[in-house]
Amino acid sequence: MGEGQSNGRRRPERRRRSAPAATPMIEQYLDIKSAHPDALLFYRMGDFYEMFFDDAVRAAAALDIALTRRGKHEGRDIPMCGVPVHNRDPYLERLIRAGFRVAICEQTEDPAEARKRGPKAVVARRVVRLVTPGTLVEDGLLEARSNNHLAAVARAGGAWGAAWLDLSTGDFTVAAPSPDSLAPLLAQVAPGELLVSETLAKAPELAEWADGATALPTVRFDSAAAERRLREAWGVASLEAFGTFSRAETAAAGALIDYLDITQKGRKARLSPPRRQADGATMAIDAATRRNLELTRALDGGRRGSLLDAVDRTRTAGGGRLLAARLAAPLTDPAAIGARLDMVGSFVADAAARDAAREALAGCPDAGRALGRLCLGRGGPRDLAALREALARAEALRRRLTEAAEGALAPPPDGIAAAAARLGAHGVLIDRLTRALAPDLPTQARDGGFIAEGYAVALDEQRALRDESRRLIGALQSEYAARSGVSSLKIKHNNVLGYFVEVGAGHGDKLFADAALFIHRQTMAGAVRFSTVALAELADKIARAADRALALELELFDDLVGEAAARADDIAATADALAAIDIAAAGAALAVERDYCRPEVDGGTDFRVAGGRHPVVEAAGAEGGAGSGEFVANDCALAPDARLWLLTGPNMAGKSTFLRQNALIAVLAQAGCYVPARACSLGAVNRLFSRVGAADDLARGRSTFMVEMVETAAILNQAGPRALVILDEIGRGTATFDGLSIAWATIEHLHAVNRCRALFATHYHELTGLAATLDGLACHTMRVREWKGEAVFLYEVAPGTADRSYGIHVARLAGLPPAVVERAETVLKTLESQEGSAASSRLADDLPLFTAARPKGGGTAAPEATDPALAQLRATDADSLTPREALELVYRLKSLAGE
Repeated sequence: MGEGQSNGRRRPERRRRSAPAATPMIEQYLDIKSAHPDALLFYRMGDFYEMFFDDAVRAAAALDIALTRRGKHEGRDIPMCGVPVHNRDPYLERLIRAGFRVAICEQTEDPAEARKRGPKAVVARRVVRLVTPGTLVEDGLLEARSNNHLAAVARAGGAWGAAWLDLSTGDFTVAAPSPDSLAPLLAQVAPGELLVSETLAKAPELAEWADGATALPTVRFDSAAAERRLREAWGVASLEAFGTFSRAETAAAGALIDYLDITQKGRKARLSPPRRQADGATMAIDAATRRNLELTRALDGGRRGSLLDAVDRTRTAGGGRLLAARLAAPLTDPAAIGARLDMVGSFVADAAARDAAREALAGCPDAGRALGRLCLGRGGPRDLAALREALARAEALRRRLTEAAEGALAPPPDGIAAAAARLGAHGVLIDRLTRALAPDLPTQARDGGFIAEGYAVALDEQRALRDESRRLIGALQSEYAARSGVSSLKIKHNNVLGYFVEVGAGHGDKLFADAALFIHRQTMAGAVRFSTVALAELADKIARAADRALALELELFDDLVGEAAARADDIAATADALAAIDIAAAGAALAVERDYCRPEVDGGTDFRVAGGRHPVVEAAGAEGGAGSGEFVANDCALAPDARLWLLTGPNMAGKSTFLRQNALIAVLAQAGCYVPARACSLGAVNRLFSRVGAADDLARGRSTFMVEMVETAAILNQAGPRALVILDEIGRGTATFDGLSIAWATIEHLHAVNRCRALFATHYHELTGLAATLDGLACHTMRVREWKGEAVFLYEVAPGTADRSYGIHVARLAGLPPAVVERAETVLKTLESQEGSAASSRLADDLPLFTAARPKGGGTAAPEATDPALAQLRATDADSLTPREALELVYRLKSLAGE
């Protein structure tokens, strides 16, 4: 909901606010809270952010912290909880992930100034920021290698518009998706927070995102007001300099700017001018396909086991984010794809340049996010140091690339040359930051001590005065100890008394006796505290010098940030160039390491892969994971005369792996990466669909079969000739003939209506008969070899069809009890030799079910129970046998078996 909008919940705080029993502090709290009813209010009180009333109850439960009480209001206890100011980020992260919004309310006045207005005066406070999932910028709240997008969707004149930005880096993009491409676009963006108008909140096109969307008043999506906001944000008279935007695109982009103004409370973020993503410029991949293929996240929600995890060799956080973005939105323009591949190819061919680039990038700080925090006023000295280090790395990298280009036989690709130029020249800023920043830096500027000695004369003078005064404190302590005769006398400091003289309770009388010097301040159980005129004067000098030193440091910090902000566009361009070079060099390192090839992408509709491999499964094998061993490569050739492959074969033989690997090869190729194959050429895929595996969607009341049918329907309704479809076991979730009928009709539709490239895996062998009537259908199977009664899976794809499913063999491998496996074999033989209903009746007459487990000859015990050799074997502890005992056991077993 928008700022100040009610969600319909009762707000008793509004009624309590005017009650005479309210203290001034509670009055202030309730007044500020009333302006932010839908957010938890972090109310700053000294070193803690406190929460009261319902906010305290909800936050304490979410954070698992103590819920206490603070006074009463209207005759009832006031619930209270709090978190420390210096350690707020972990608590904020937990609250944001739990779905809360948090209003940060800071003290905007020194408590000493408030006391001048009277004993009951309340320190001035105001909300300085509204923290929401899409507006996070702190490192502790973000994943370093993932973008955090704030997105908005609007509709105007019957057309859709979308816009999204990453506040932490300033990237800003708009698009005008068609109704069919809206859902894939949102799946691509994967927004941390989605803004919609109240009128669109229930739109069926946004049903998948409705639960987590932030609904704003429709007026905030007015396109005319949005255009004005956008012009003001970039200080231009017209948006035409950035492109031609539709009303819906303008409305969505303007809503984002408006929301930033609300949440950032007037602080202006550095945003790149909006860049337009044309509809159809990227491969459309719906949410189900992304989930099935595990492009950037595995099925468990983690990164490990995903395609991104398997191919990421980037050295920088910015490069990691760029790779994730490219895998999420593969291109469809062959020329643009070729330009990316040229950059990778350049580093593949030049090992020296590749190693030099990766060495320069190793450990490079995240300049993009450091700049974003500094421009928003949330950065610290370490962010300035990150800029300095990153810009210095960029200078070194530019020199190395220039040297490599001068010594090369051919000029570098345009992409490398352009990236090298964007690295820029930042020597002046690097030099200033190097001179200004101390070696050890605090997180926050308010902690002081971050300006190097010798950088500012005035600051050095105040520090010297402060430090000299502290030395005088030590001299004063020695003087007082000698005068009083109390060697244990100490001068200490706390935030209440300031500096004071402390002696043990047993020595207090000695200082009381010298009342001309020592002024009594406090008596405790074990100590007595005094002050002196000289000590008070010295303490005042220290405080004034320290305050002046900190004030000067903060002025210098603001000056340094101002200079960085003035160069923000150039620094952002450098950060982008570092990421682009990183991803190219990393892709080349992966290609060399794993023997990947350069794909050829054109405007046709063929799909040809020679010796293709699954990048994730292969990587797991290389690391000694599940399925360790050499991966069996397979070819795939989808062309007009065989654009639809029907793949049969047993479970566990590799059908699903083969389907997925070809889809992932298409994604990698069009993202501009080399691919795991001996050779690869494909016509650019404009839409990718995957229906591989499914689960219940209980929240929507959908069974596994229903989910399967919904996803299949989306494919049949949207796939066109340039699409790539992979389908696995369509129809398996219902009765055999129902499933076969659905699979049969699906293949015919894909062939005759969609006319797309498709891989269709099935256990319905009856479908292979379609090859006789569908000229674009080719039958392939997973090869299996039988040896000594056992099935050996070769994981090879070959033309032809499977003669059986080997399901019982897989059941045996899975560990089903032998009696179950033997009974299943009996049932299978009966069903295969007789008509279905008659066979079923005969089998039912066979009950109890496991009569097949009875020993031959009608005995009641299983054969194993009476076999003396088996009995001997079971009684043997194999781990304790010596070699000689093992040999004797073999002879004994042979003798028993002979008997």
